Amino acid sequence: MKKLVVDKSGRCMACLSCVQACSNAFFKTFDPDLSCIQIVAKGSEAKVNNCIQCGKCMRTCQHGAITQNPKGVYMINKKLCTGCGECVAACPMHVMTLKDTASKCIACGICVKACPVGILSIEEK
Repeated sequence: MKKLVVDKSGRCMACLSCVQACSNAFFKTFDPDLSCIQIVAKGSEAKVNNCIQCGKCMRTCQHGAITQNPKGVYMINKKLCTGCGECVAACPMHVMTLKDTASKCIACGICVKACPVGILSIEEK
């Protein structure tokens, strides 16, 4: 299964480089609400929230717009997505976005390249 992994031994600087890279790549603007990776406060540190490819979004979608590809990544078919937001509400990591249609992490690695501390990676598990 291909997925984005956060190295827990590293420390996120909360610089938002990964958030900016994601929203810029897919929406051509820096909008943290449109990023499929989120940085949240956890005590005095920053925590990276990312898609864990759990499939709750797919099980929630009543329109069949979300399927799992052969590499284990859940993908959204924009033509079938109605923008109802049910999958966004179901996401346990709060990293799905909604702008006309739903979006989620596809393990593309754009955020990995943007992270200055190197705590992100794409791995086959």
